Amino acid sequence: MCTWYYAEAKSLSFFIDKASQLPLSDIIMNTMSKSKAMSGNIRPTDMAAVLAPNKQGNVAVFPMIWGFTHESTSKPVINCRIESADTKPLWKDSWYRRRCVIPASWYYEWGVPPSEGELYHKNEYNKIQKEKYAIQPEGAEITYLAGLYRFEEHRGVQVPMFAVITRESVEPVSSIHDRMPLILGKDSLSEWIHPNGDPNKIAKTALTKMVMEKAIDYPEPEPSFM
Repeated sequence: MCTWYYAEAKSLSFFIDKASQLPLSDIIMNTMSKSKAMSGNIRPTDMAAVLAPNKQGNVAVFPMIWGFTHESTSKPVINCRIESADTKPLWKDSWYRRRCVIPASWYYEWGVPPSEGELYHKNEYNKIQKEKYAIQPEGAEITYLAGLYRFEEHRGVQVPMFAVITRESVEPVSSIHDRMPLILGKDSLSEWIHPNGDPNKIAKTALTKMVMEKAIDYPEPEPSFM
């Protein structure tokens, strides 16, 4: 699961500056009425700096909006389960042709502290106040979230939209949630993004050693889409 992540302005300045300087960022800002800051807490429908292939198939930086739109819901579709990415109509074409990477500092997850979760009955668990955790790969300054993208028409403009791929979680994340983003190592980025890359093969090399700690800015109101 990934419903919110953090983009630290200094460590991600290379990506954020490049994306914000493109004319596309102004087009998206004016069309979607979104800030082009692309730093701080990034939530669904925000503009963000994303890595995707350029016309030559090489890694490049682009501004995109987080969340596909779909007629079945009024909320943005922000996550794609990897188990159905190659079969569901919403994702299949992007899975094979339009993969991207979202640079983040860390992502957030809400859950009951592992030491306390065992004290609650399953029926009580969903009713208690969750705590906010910051999660990132061990020893990494940048968290590379694997994603998919597509173009959608909004007010007559083709706007690039992205979604984050999720997988079954691993420890210590699994102690508070059963899902987590698919996180790639830096060496896998080019192959993942290239249209001819094998996403199933690359996904098997995803990072699994995570560091999790309580977010220092908790409590903070949960977004309405959660």
